[in-house]
Amino acid sequence: MAKMWAGRFQKEENSEVNDFNSSISFDGRMYESDILGSIAHATMLGQKGIISKDDSNLICKTLLEILSDIKEGKLMLDPEAEDIHMFVEAELTNRIGEVGKRLHTSRSRNDQVALDIRIELKKDILEIISLTKNLLKSILNLAENNKETIMPGYTHLQRAQPITYANYLLAYGYMLKRDIERLNDTYKRMNYSPLGSCALAGTTYDIDREFVAKKLEFDGIVMNSLDGVSDRDSVVELASNISILMMHLSRFSEEIILHCSWEFKFIELDDAYSTGSSIMPQKKNPDIAELVRGKTGRCYGNLIALLTMLKALPLAYNKDMQEDKEAIFDSVDTVKDCLKIFAPMLDTIKVNKENMRNAAAKGFINATDLADYLVKKGMAFRSAYKISGSLVAYCIENNTVLENLSLDVYKKYSDLFDKDLYDYINLEVCTFKRTSQGASGIKSVELQIEDLKKVL
Repeated sequence: MAKMWAGRFQKEENSEVNDFNSSISFDGRMYESDILGSIAHATMLGQKGIISKDDSNLICKTLLEILSDIKEGKLMLDPEAEDIHMFVEAELTNRIGEVGKRLHTSRSRNDQVALDIRIELKKDILEIISLTKNLLKSILNLAENNKETIMPGYTHLQRAQPITYANYLLAYGYMLKRDIERLNDTYKRMNYSPLGSCALAGTTYDIDREFVAKKLEFDGIVMNSLDGVSDRDSVVELASNISILMMHLSRFSEEIILHCSWEFKFIELDDAYSTGSSIMPQKKNPDIAELVRGKTGRCYGNLIALLTMLKALPLAYNKDMQEDKEAIFDSVDTVKDCLKIFAPMLDTIKVNKENMRNAAAKGFINATDLADYLVKKGMAFRSAYKISGSLVAYCIENNTVLENLSLDVYKKYSDLFDKDLYDYINLEVCTFKRTSQGASGIKSVELQIEDLKKVL
């Protein structure tokens, strides 16, 4: 394929240089975005009289035919093409001759690329939001069924206080809520058209940038021409959002891996979302969760690659920016794949409620409640804290738990103890009496569920 810029050069491009320079292997996925952008541009050129209406109509008609042919597999992308933009323009010119060459009037590949990546990523953002909402829905369904399922809550991976499995799950629900908010915010900032910035300095033609922006469903235009072609903030921001989302999925995966181990056995993964061992027949491995955890690293790497690529670029466009696409597309594809498989994995989890309750009965996770009992009887918290700690030490020494100590033993530590303390330190009571906003009490959990349903 002849290069569009061949007139300036006396030699053919070295084949290895062509391979190194070509981006169609990864930007070819933007063919629809590129064609839609070109149709909007050609329509504007015709309306402004920059090219004739007949030429504009023919260009638009032919571009739609090219789009249809690519979608139906009748037209294959040429791997020898420099990029998707040159491929589409060359195919257009091949079909309608000189008229096709008018399309690029008052446009540079620089602002064309900047436009295409925004159109493409806007679609990706909406899909990622939709998939994240599907996962949130799975979390809410699981929480609804476990509002009274007691488990130990942890700090430092040590049993800390009793909570419900629902409240635990909803913590991840609120992480996803913030992820959705971040993605929406990025969409808003991305939703401005750079087309019309041209190479870097705008154009002498009387173009209508706002018309093109409106036709392509942008909120407006990028006001500075140099910024229009050199800005990749929205790409970096999306990569950052994806990295944070993947971090949340990775933390969740880590706990799923722990919770389905024999050491915890809080949950069991469905066979359809587990794998076996090549040598150990008893194994049931949480490979899906492990892969999500592992793939988080590549999204972090893509974010760092983008930041590093941009960190010293002078204005305006530089070829370095071609590196944005492989990185962001890989992150986009990775997070989509992870979200698609995470939700059904969660939907099929079996919750071992009895094992959770048994684990909560150990580890003295009602010790804070014991201290609170004394505080409500009038003792200062620090004094109550010390007595509670001393009683835990006594239990450890005597291989028992707080619920099984006699009232006589309690009385040796404080006369404020009475027989009502046994109800107070009961695990169910300890868990469900926490009625402050955001706590594990049933009403509090139900309020959280209703709050998160608004996101859907």
